[in-house]
Amino acid sequence: MVLAQSFPVTLPVLFGYIAIGVPFGLMLVKAGYPWWLSPIMSLVMYAGAGQYIAIGLFASKAPFSAMVLTMLMVNIRHIVYGLSLIKQFRIAGAWKPYLIFSLTDETYALLTGVKVPPRIPAGPFYGMIALLNQSYWIFGSTLGAIAGQLIPFSFRGVDFALTALFAVLLIDQIRRTKDVVPPIIGFGCAIASVLFAGSSNMLIVALISSMVLLILVRGRS
Repeated sequence: MVLAQSFPVTLPVLFGYIAIGVPFGLMLVKAGYPWWLSPIMSLVMYAGAGQYIAIGLFASKAPFSAMVLTMLMVNIRHIVYGLSLIKQFRIAGAWKPYLIFSLTDETYALLTGVKVPPRIPAGPFYGMIALLNQSYWIFGSTLGAIAGQLIPFSFRGVDFALTALFAVLLIDQIRRTKDVVPPIIGFGCAIASVLFAGSSNMLIVALISSMVLLILVRGRS
């Protein structure tokens, strides 16, 4: 019952994670690492952008301190995600630790836009969504790594897959919630951050400014 209700919700992530998981596996093998490292990273690390960046850090033999700092800066947005999901996670029961671990951008988008079906416990419903999403990522990254050892691939245009996935999730969330205010604020803050803070610092500036503006707007409504 829980699986039947959760699976349709995760379909956009299924296609997206396979599309961006396969390139990750290909890049990992191309960098000279064994294929089995891909499913291990996807199982214990499970951070799409972080895993992509990790390949470059490994290849450049970056010091451990630099790796930790880089991953912190890349994934610091998850602090904001967690704060906005405190209410949902309080009722998650035994699924709460796993939900905290598996909170990716795509899972966050689904959890904030979906309603728990009647007669379905919230914890198992949320947990199954997160579990399905991670299984898609593991499958896609493993498939790419195995294929990378057998078939030569061109990487041209592959980097757009992640952007396309975010666009699909945004459209789906707007359709579910009928709320266009957060996307408009986020888009405006992102553009302003690029113009005034530069591309290297825009992520943190955009997150902070979007959160402040959203609090101000929602606080008055």
